[in-house]
Amino acid sequence: MLSEGEFIYLLDDRERRSWLQLRGEMVKVQGLGVVDGSKIVGRPDGSLIKLAGKDFRAFRATVVQLMESLERGPQIITPKDAATIVFQLGLRAGETVLEAGVGSAGLTMALLNAVMPSGKVISVEVREDFAQRARRNVERAGLAPYWDLRVGDVKTIELGTEVDAVALDMPDPWLALDNVDRFLRPGGRFAGFVPNTNQVEGLVNGLRERGYLEVRAYENIQRSIDVHPGGVRPSYDNLAHTGYLVFGRRPARE
Repeated sequence: MLSEGEFIYLLDDRERRSWLQLRGEMVKVQGLGVVDGSKIVGRPDGSLIKLAGKDFRAFRATVVQLMESLERGPQIITPKDAATIVFQLGLRAGETVLEAGVGSAGLTMALLNAVMPSGKVISVEVREDFAQRARRNVERAGLAPYWDLRVGDVKTIELGTEVDAVALDMPDPWLALDNVDRFLRPGGRFAGFVPNTNQVEGLVNGLRERGYLEVRAYENIQRSIDVHPGGVRPSYDNLAHTGYLVFGRRPARE
């Protein structure tokens, strides 16, 4: 059932989304006006809601939809890349993940969704304005209880705890590896996201020089399929290059 305090959306007949924080009272919704939230609280996920003579479906947001709804600043890591990062890192509930930098909190959403409710994501962001935008996005989604946001430089920060995995989205992640080694546990997993091939080279070589194993680099390309009456074809639009993904595993130091 849809609960008070949840971040949900109303889907119209053209599949446009209108977002709201669900409360059992009148709620202002951008583009729709004022909505009586008491008519939605306690209803099943996907319920039909009538507003001003129009039909809407009330849905609880998935992590992909939360990422798509963010207040944007810097370019976010897309769901296709975030999903690969989460699965390559092998994340599960109860683990602690270090992320840097946070940007608009796109990847943060995916990491939090993987480790909650008993785990934690520690996000390090060097820019205060990016950190504040990310905080608004995470708080709006109701994920703040599982999140530790710190303003600082991951190359030098004193973390004060051991982590199970690290995900770096920054221009020069190889420069952070010496500091990462101080708190990434033996057997811990590493992920880096970089936009250019010279950065891939710098990161892969940096990991290998520090003894990381199973170092791999990938690129994800995603293309949708258009289905029309009488024909099916690949879409002319596709989500091609967004960045390169680099992964590795830190061995125990004998």
